[in-house]
This record gives sequence, structure tokens and C-alpha cells, in this order.
Amino acid sequence: MMGWGSSAGCAFGGHFYALEETWHPDLGEPFGVMRCVICHCETQRNRRGKPVGKVNCKNMKQDCPVPTCPRATLLPGHCCHTCPKALPGPLEKSSEPPFDTFEYFQDKEDELDKPYNDRSYLSSEGLARDDARTEFVALLTSGPEPWHPTSSAVAKARFTLLRSYLLFSISYERLGRPSRVRFSDPEGTVLFEHPVQKSAAPEEGMLCGMWRMVSKANIQLLRAEQLRVSLITRAQPSGEVHGHILKHRALFAETFGAILTSSDPAHLGTGGMAMLTLSDTENNLHFILMARGLLEPGAGESPWVPLRVRILHQGQTLREVHANITMEDPDFAEVLSDLSTHELQWLAQGQLHIVADTEGQHPRQLEGTITARRSCDTIQSVLCGADALQPTKTGAVGSAKLALHENGTLEYQVRVVGTASEVVGVTLETKPRRKNKRNVLFDMTSSYRDGLAQGVWHSPSARDAHMLLQNELFLNVATKDWVEGELRGQVISLPYSGLLARYTEMPVPLAGQLVSPSVSSGAGGHAWLSLDEHCHLHYEIVVAGLGRPADGTVSAQLHGVAELGEMGSRPHLHKRMLKGFYGTEAQGVVKDLDAELLQHLAQGTAFLQVSTKAHPRGEMRGWVHIPNRCQAGGARLSTGEAELSEGPKSRDVEQLKKDPNSCFFEGQHRAHGTRWAPDYDKKCSICSCQKRTVICDPILCQPLNCTRQVHPEELCCPVCEEKKMEQEELKLERARDSSEGCYFDGDKTWRGSGTRWHPVVPPFGLIKCAICTCKGTTGEVHCEKVQCPRLTCANPVRVSPSDCCKQCPAPEKSVPELTDGMQADGPRACRFGRRWYLNNESWHPSVPPFGEMKCILCWCVSGETHCQRQECPPDACASPSRRDNPCCAKCRALDAPPEKMHEATAESWSH
Repeated sequence: MMGWGSSAGCAFGGHFYALEETWHPDLGEPFGVMRCVICHCETQRNRRGKPVGKVNCKNMKQDCPVPTCPRATLLPGHCCHTCPKALPGPLEKSSEPPFDTFEYFQDKEDELDKPYNDRSYLSSEGLARDDARTEFVALLTSGPEPWHPTSSAVAKARFTLLRSYLLFSISYERLGRPSRVRFSDPEGTVLFEHPVQKSAAPEEGMLCGMWRMVSKANIQLLRAEQLRVSLITRAQPSGEVHGHILKHRALFAETFGAILTSSDPAHLGTGGMAMLTLSDTENNLHFILMARGLLEPGAGESPWVPLRVRILHQGQTLREVHANITMEDPDFAEVLSDLSTHELQWLAQGQLHIVADTEGQHPRQLEGTITARRSCDTIQSVLCGADALQPTKTGAVGSAKLALHENGTLEYQVRVVGTASEVVGVTLETKPRRKNKRNVLFDMTSSYRDGLAQGVWHSPSARDAHMLLQNELFLNVATKDWVEGELRGQVISLPYSGLLARYTEMPVPLAGQLVSPSVSSGAGGHAWLSLDEHCHLHYEIVVAGLGRPADGTVSAQLHGVAELGEMGSRPHLHKRMLKGFYGTEAQGVVKDLDAELLQHLAQGTAFLQVSTKAHPRGEMRGWVHIPNRCQAGGARLSTGEAELSEGPKSRDVEQLKKDPNSCFFEGQHRAHGTRWAPDYDKKCSICSCQKRTVICDPILCQPLNCTRQVHPEELCCPVCEEKKMEQEELKLERARDSSEGCYFDGDKTWRGSGTRWHPVVPPFGLIKCAICTCKGTTGEVHCEKVQCPRLTCANPVRVSPSDCCKQCPAPEKSVPELTDGMQADGPRACRFGRRWYLNNESWHPSVPPFGEMKCILCWCVSGETHCQRQECPPDACASPSRRDNPCCAKCRALDAPPEKMHEATAESWSH
């Protein structure tokens, strides 16, 4: 998901942290997050003076204060014991840098009604106090200084800071689609630019994006309200609209909003926005109006300017408010009390307009339509038995995705899998007012067919929309056996992640009933997965009902199930570790899926499985089907490259020809950054285009930890025999289950305790200059550089390109009587590689990195080298001696049974 080489920082545990960032290390299963350890990415300088990061971790356990009560308890997510009902100690609340970014708060469990199961409830207030989440806003207009107004466009940008990620949702009016989002400091220095993709937004007039790995210094500028944001368009490459990023008290409560543009398009640089919300109990509408360009300085005039704000429906004024504002404080806040039923209905349906106008020498008027809050977040819910009002453990799950449109309609899709009995009710509800007294807002049971309820709720009220956007609604699934609900889940907005599959696809449900054998779990989940144009797998997983953090450490695995050859045969299980994660969400990118797993994804025979400490062999699972064309001759190809090799469209070729960074190779144009298998070696080479330069490298085969190897014809490298691989996988499973082993994030594999290996680090492959060791007692992977021996020769050589250390070359054969080649009257010798061969001498050539080619014979004739592959004539198979020749693959294939043909072919290429 991120490029580590683009920014200074620290890599730790498969994650990247910005300079000066602090975090609690996550050691994965079975250790989880080490709350008593805090790590700090310290800034250091290398030899060239550039900033680099160094990880320094400290144990805080010894700094915990001594509790003053006899029965101190350890709260979830805390390191130090505290007295019941007491606030956390000073260490856990705040400390000196680098601990200043960590704040702790009490569980909200005590604040909630206890007669029913409410363990999964997350209120908006609790989310607001989350130390890792901070909200910002910006009003963007054309001007003022140092930019001169050139446009009447207006934009509103909402920002969410999650650790070192800055997520943003920007909606705009009177503006062509921006090409870039630019962030700059007060001096105008560009800090970051985000290119805008055409499909990276859920609706028109919006754009979504993310600034990854924001540095500590830039975060400080953000918190100090010193960052500026600009939207770049083709018409204005320096930025058409601009604005300061600000904190605002109304942001978290906002559930309705409006962008205000000038009634007179000739008034450039004028615009505003309104943030609105409903009271929790009464039908009062609170709003704050922010404007720019509404006032102009006038000589000798009063600093106070009358402002009138009206709420209109179809041109009729419903509410009107008057106030005085100044240039120094142009913002305006007010409360409209006791909205009628019709006003609430019009508010929900987007039929209310807000108009703000000023009087005086320079009158201005702004207007806009009030709609539900627009955002790039995804409204979703995981329904599980553990969160039901009466908790169940049936292994079933519900997966829901909802969308609230500008006209107030709510589109819903709820998929149900694995219930113990027939579904008799699917409802959208509020939190129960008292025990077992459910409050149903909308019944969608009539739209439920074949495990899916989908449709549109046409008449939600403003209160319903408000509660939905405040994460205060629940979905409930009732069955014949569980009439009050077998499954239940809170409807929560999931922050934008950059995964476009969220907008176009339903998530894959993860249920215990889909595990083999089935698991009667109360937990559930769902996941979005997609393959991009480079065949990288993007995934995002959300789980619910896993319980408290003490047993909530989970790991996600992607499995491919081989197709059964015949009834009763045991399928080969191909397994790939994705990520260990802690909490309820996990996301990431896998860039090195092998051809077999890509094929399973294309056929729909792959599944995503989530394992926990309680169920190490899988607690929930879901089948994954992603049609793709991401393999060719054993090399990973992007979909575009696969199509290109079959015959590209003329339009695509013309575009590639015009691209100054494209490459021309083997008669075809290739785009910059693409990878493909070349025609001259489809199996064992891979090429890439890097700014007009084609780089082709041989595929380096990893050493196999097995005694019997087979070499499939379609693959470059040999693989372990299936039975051996199954034994190795069972051994690794036992190591994982007994907590004796290590997980190495480089190649996403588990290693047994005491194992030593050369690491595989994508995209560089096998690194022979390093050796890693698994320390089974701690689960720690220790890697160190290989120490090459001191050589005494003057010109050492690297025998194979994949070797780490150089060696002294073997002494060259001396060629007698050739000290004076000009006078030699005998036959000349031949030089091949670094060696000399006498006349009529024959040999098998050595070609790095494959070694000696035994099926190719070379010989020397009067100073000229001739080489030829050993061929088998048609009648060669009749000779018993030739039939046993390993270089005669055709003969061996004729004798072999059908299931052995590929093995015979592979042996002929085993040098």
C-alpha cells in the first residue's frame, strides 16, 4: 500500500512509520500488541547528511505508578494497573515526547444501558476521543492573496488524520474535475501532491484521496492550522481554489451540510459552507456558516455588517435569522428550534436551501442546497451472533453495505450466510430503550430473497439520517429459532482506504459455517478484495464478535484449494499468509502472488480465512472469486500486458508510441513500469520497462527444503513433491499452534524454531547476502549480513550473478607452445568464457545462473568454438541405450504414463 523508498522513516514489523512517530509494536499471534512497550522512530543523519530513521523501543512497565487501592485492575489497551472507577495514571494519560501522541480513555461500557448485550457499541463520542483520529476542514475559494480571484468555484474539504495517514473527501461546485490536490506550507512550498483518478470517488462532484506517511513536522503544521490545500485544474495549473486546513468544533457532530456559491457568478472568490446537525433529543437544527468574500473592506464604513440567513423550500421562506458580522469574525452560528414534521422531511430529502446575504455598499448573496453529509467513507455493518441481544454461536454471519443519497433515500444490501434456521426478519433498528424492547425503524424483510435483502428505503426521516451518520443504528436478523435475533451488527462508517472495490462490489462474507469442518462461532466478518493492473492483491477485512483484546489477536490467511482430480482424493492445500492484525480491521497489499493462487482466484476456488487463538485452524471463511489474466508462462503479468501480447488495439499502440517513457522490445511497445515474460524465454526470465530502458533478469530459484523435487514443465523452478509439501505445511501448522516459530513478513511464511534461511524480500527476490534465524523462544526473526572471507587473489570474480561473495578464479588452463601466437604453426586453441580449450577438445558449457548445460556439447576446431544441443533422431527411441539418455525427453515421454509426462520433461531440463 505504500512505497517505503519515497520517504524517510522506519520499517518495523511490516509497517512503515514516519520520523518521530511513536507506536506500540504488534508482534502478531500469539503475542499481540505490546502495550507496555513503546517504539520511537528517531531521526538520524547518514554520511550524506540525509535524515534516516532508527527504531528505539522502551519498556514502560517499570515506570507504572504503584496503585493506591488493594484491587487494582488492568483495563483493555492499557499497560499499568489502575484502581476501579479511577482515571488512568499520569503515565498512561500523557508523558514527555515521544509519548505525547498517546492518550487513553475509559471504556464507554459504564455509560451504556446494561440490560442487553452492548459489547460492540461504538458511539460517535467515543470515536471522537480516539487519539488516533482527528478531524479537520477547509473552505476552498479562488483567492484571496497571494492568489488573485479568477473563479467563482467553491469546494469543501474534510480531513481525517489517522496516525500518519491524512484521508480527505472533497466536494466542489462550479469547478471542472481537478487533476491534482496540492498541500503546501505557509511559504508556498509544495509538500505533497495527490493525482486525482477518474474512478476514485463514490459520486459526481467529489474526489477522495490519501496522504500516506505524513511526517511529524507536517503533522505539527496541520495541528497548528498552517497547512494550505489547493485544487489544480487544467485551466489553473497553479491552483484554482485554495484554503487553510482548520480544526472546528462542529466537525464531528455534522450530519448535514451545504456548499454556498455566489448568486452572481461575476463575484469571483466568493463562497461558503454550512455545517448542520440535529439535537440529540429535540428537533432543533444547529448550524454554523463559514464564508469568504462575503464582506469587502470599505473606507469609513462601520465594521459591523448586517447578515440575513434564510431557510427556503421551493422559494418559500421557512425560517429567517438576522445578525451582525465583521471582517475579523465572518462566521455565524445559530439554532433553529422546533422543526416541524414537514421541515424534517424536507431536510432529509435535500429539499431545503440556505441563503445568506449582506446589506450595505457591497451587497453579496450566497446560496446552496442542504443535503446529508457527503463523504468518501463506506457505511457498512458486520452482523454476528456475539453481538445479538441474546448472544448466539451458530457460525452464521451477515454482511451489509448501505449508501445514503442526496435525495434522502437509503440504498441497502444485506447478505446472510449460514443461519441455523429460516430467516424471518431483517430490520434496521436503534439501540433498545429497555431490555428486549427493540425499536424498529425500517423492516426490509419483504426484499429478502435467497440470502440477500436489497432495495431502497425511500422515506427515512432527518432523525434517521442523523443517527445513521452518527453510527447509532443497528441491523438485526431474526430466524425461526431466534425470533429476537440470531445476528446483529452496528452500522458504522468505515474510513476511506483507497480500495475502489468498496464502491462497486459487495464484500465477501466470512462465516464459521464456511470453515471446513464448520465452526459454531459467534464471530463474523467480511472483506473486500481486488486485483489492480499490476496483479497486486488489495484487501480490507472487517471482523466483529471476536471478544476482548485478551483473545482478539487474529491472523488472516488466503488459501487456494486445488481442484479435485477424482472423487475421494485429498486436495492439495496451497496457503498464503496475508497479515497478522490486532483489533477489528486489517488491510494491505500482496504484490507477489504466485501463478497457482492467481489461477484459484480466477476460478473461484480460493477462500479468505481468519484464524484466532481459540480457532487456530480457522474461525471464519469466505470464498473469493476474482476473474483475472495475471499469469503467463509462470510469470506474473498485468491484465493490460496479457491483452497486449495477444494483439493490442491500434489506439493503445499509438498512445504508447507517444509516451516518451515507453519501451520498444521484441517488436512491441511496452508502457513504463510494466513487467512481462519475454518471447525468448517465457519461463525463466522476466523483463521490465523503466523509462525507455528494458531490463531483463533471470528468475532466481529459491532453495527447496525437501529431498524429492519435481520440475513441472510450465514452471521455471523445481518444486517439492506434493507429499513432502503437505508434511512441511503440517509441520508449520504445528509450529504455529504451539507458538514455536517465527513469521517472516518478507516472504509471508512461518519458519520453525532454529531454522536458518536466506530471506526473500520483494521485489528483489532471494537475498543471498543475508541469513535469517528464527528464535523460537521469542518468535523473533534475526537477520544478519553474510561475512565474506578475505581473498588473497588480485582479481576476484562472482561465479554466479546470484552469489553474494566473490571467489578467486580457478587457474586458467595453460596452453603449451602458444606463447608466441604469431609464430605458432600448430592448430590454435579456443577461449570460451574464462577458460582455454585445446584443439579438438570438447566440453559442456557453463551458463550462469543455470550451471553446466549437460545436453549441450561444445568443441574446439582450429581456434573456433562450435556448440550444438544433443538431438535425438526419430529412430533413437528404438535403441535401449538412447532411451535412458536424460537429454532425449521425447523417448522418456513416450514410455511414461500420462500422469508422468510432465515429470519426464522436467527431468530433461534438470542440469
